[in-house]
Amino acid sequence: MARIFSHYPITCSTNLGFDLSSSHRHLRRLLFRSTFITPSLTQSPYKNWIRRFVAMDSSGTDSAKELHVGLDPTTEEEYATQSKLLQEFINIPSIDKAWIFNSDSGSQAMFALSQANLLANKKKKFMLSGHISNESNQSVNFHWAPFPIEMTGASAFVPSPSGLKLLVIRNPENESPTKFEIWNSSQVEKEFHIPQKVHGSVYVDGWFEGISWNSDETHVAYVAEEPSRPKPTFDHLGYYKKGNSLDKDIGSWKGEGDWEEEWGEAYAGKRQPALFVINVDSGEVEPIKGIPRSISVGQVVWSPNSNGSAQYLVFAGWLGDKRKFGIKYCYNRPCAIYAIKFTSDEPKDDDANEFPIHNLTKSISSGFCPRFSKDGKFLVFVSAKTAVDSGAHWATESLHRIDWPSDGKLPESTNIVDVIQVVNCPKDGCFPGLYVTGLLSDPWLSDGHSLMLSTYWRSCRVILSVNLLSGEVSRASPSDSDYSWNALALDGDSIVAVSSSPASVPEIKYGKKGLDSAGKPSWLWTNIQSPIRYSEKVMAGLSSLQFKILKVPISDISEGLAEGAKNPIEAIYVSSSKSKENGKCDPLIAVLHGGPHSVSPCSFSRTMAYLSSIGYSQLIINYRGSLGYGEDALQSLPGKVGSQDVKDCLLAVDHAIEMGIADPSRITVLGGSHGGFLTTHLIGQAPDKFVAAAARNPVCNMASMVGITDIPDWCFFEAYGDQSHYTEAPSAEDLSRFHQMSPISHISKVKTPTLFLLGTKDLRVPISNGFQYVRALKEKGVEVKVLVFPNDNHPLDRPQTDYESFLNIAVWFNKYCKL
Repeated sequence: MARIFSHYPITCSTNLGFDLSSSHRHLRRLLFRSTFITPSLTQSPYKNWIRRFVAMDSSGTDSAKELHVGLDPTTEEEYATQSKLLQEFINIPSIDKAWIFNSDSGSQAMFALSQANLLANKKKKFMLSGHISNESNQSVNFHWAPFPIEMTGASAFVPSPSGLKLLVIRNPENESPTKFEIWNSSQVEKEFHIPQKVHGSVYVDGWFEGISWNSDETHVAYVAEEPSRPKPTFDHLGYYKKGNSLDKDIGSWKGEGDWEEEWGEAYAGKRQPALFVINVDSGEVEPIKGIPRSISVGQVVWSPNSNGSAQYLVFAGWLGDKRKFGIKYCYNRPCAIYAIKFTSDEPKDDDANEFPIHNLTKSISSGFCPRFSKDGKFLVFVSAKTAVDSGAHWATESLHRIDWPSDGKLPESTNIVDVIQVVNCPKDGCFPGLYVTGLLSDPWLSDGHSLMLSTYWRSCRVILSVNLLSGEVSRASPSDSDYSWNALALDGDSIVAVSSSPASVPEIKYGKKGLDSAGKPSWLWTNIQSPIRYSEKVMAGLSSLQFKILKVPISDISEGLAEGAKNPIEAIYVSSSKSKENGKCDPLIAVLHGGPHSVSPCSFSRTMAYLSSIGYSQLIINYRGSLGYGEDALQSLPGKVGSQDVKDCLLAVDHAIEMGIADPSRITVLGGSHGGFLTTHLIGQAPDKFVAAAARNPVCNMASMVGITDIPDWCFFEAYGDQSHYTEAPSAEDLSRFHQMSPISHISKVKTPTLFLLGTKDLRVPISNGFQYVRALKEKGVEVKVLVFPNDNHPLDRPQTDYESFLNIAVWFNKYCKL
């Protein structure tokens, strides 16, 4: 039998479950890294509780003798108990990526997984391999390697097209060189250290990120931070030194130099993304010349190399010559697909003139995710032109193709062919439009014109097959499934995917083309035995969970409302089959996504599954403005935030009460970012509806946010409904409108106890926005609790922060729901 270990012999780890010998030990650590609104933890009500945890030895025994006055023993015990269960859920690994390699002995699968490492406050990365065998009875088996391979310190790992080489990139945490390692099946073949004077860290952010092998596996193109620009140098007396350099010089010091725009949230301190190519034999790195600094490059791929034609580097580029707005989660930033010729010959000084840059998408305002068809005849890309043209940070997308010249000679202008157009008002059950976060590196079936992708479809994520020639779209994942599906890789004409729901952990699926029971062509899916072992506590907590998608009719259909905005909204109801056994409903959490142009799909979440397992039902609301429902519904919200979206949420909650699945006396609300905006709006506009609330980095006052956020255009667009009002200097009328549409305008009515979770490094909704609201609540005597995470930005997703946040959410909600 073919070897089922990974091709690449890197540090082996013995299990997928990170062993925490004592949850108390980790809770002690977590308690000291968050900052409460009180001046000092040692003066807070947590004082004696913290002393108790510090006094515990590694066995978990309590050696403290003092009387605890900060928290009552019941609450203390609850923190300890909840931390043990939450740890079990946090430990569940994620299946992030997959690659399939074909050989004479069959297909070999390689999966990338990640898992929270609470102690290090990072994610561990693993590789897990398996041999795919197609049995005579048409079944498929995966023969898994006995152990995963831990990729210690790896920032990215990218197999070559043949699967015979593996590139491992290790970014430094300081000014050290970036490491490139080339592995074969038994050892490291090459190792190169690229100094900071060549470039900084390689981008592995999922946005600018682009790491691409060429077809003959001699070069790798990638995006990295440009080298540091020279700063002014002064000697020990403060005299300016001519000939500034990057080198350190004893007896002198560096000034700061000119400030430069950055791309906002998640990119603070990151230098301009630039394009490089490394020769994997020699280690020579070539910066690609001819690309203006006004273009931030990303997502690079190689053009086909055939018939001796010129080879190009094709990439997405974002313009940032005037003002760089925040780009993370924002698809409304103008971008284009560019091409520049590459030669491996010795570079010349006039290369920039000899090999000019080509804008392939001049006639369209957005182009990203470039992919070449297998035969090299087509270049396909995704466009967010609707977002760019309207101002919505994310909107319904489109798919396009360009015919690639066989001789490699690019014309002055290119003909862009529409493959999938924007859908405004989808019919019930029909394709609602395209909403992708990216494309597979190799998304093609063997016919060369069928592209497989994953997209949001109402409250689910589905896998689609797109015919590049006809534009026909068909659903590859089961049409009767309310689970969310994500294609990971293709095995010839078969699909390796992962499927999950709010009530079930992710499962690996294998899809083949075949005939259904009626004899019609269909995709047939096989469950693959998972290599991941889940704890008994996790499986017990999930065993009774169930979910369904509720359709909630819209009640206030105003004149002039687009047809697509009149359709029912959806809410995912997650509950235990044991709910109402004692004659009353479990307490309910209304869960509100951010954006507002985002979506909560029917997929698994560790932290939300944990809350379900301790006795909470959930109502996960996709209000109008969410992705996946067509452009009419999405564009109905801008200009009405704080009103239409709030009404939709209240409508969904009332619908649940009327159905008898929610107890009106035990309803809580949870949301982050725009979901936090809705959370704080709801406790002001419906002060008697919710017994407790939790808000994660919430937008509380757009008037104070607009001048300090990395996306001030968001405030204008969501408040006015178009881009025409945007200015860097808001008028008094603008600020008045922002205030009126913000939660802080309803603060006089708030009485709901509220937990706030805030990140100090948040550039999207800076922490002062939350603090202003918190202090106003405290002034009027509303009970609040605040956790501040000094090293976190907007998502609050670092492992310790995620863990501590949901531990406190659970205890906070339990207190007021009397669970």
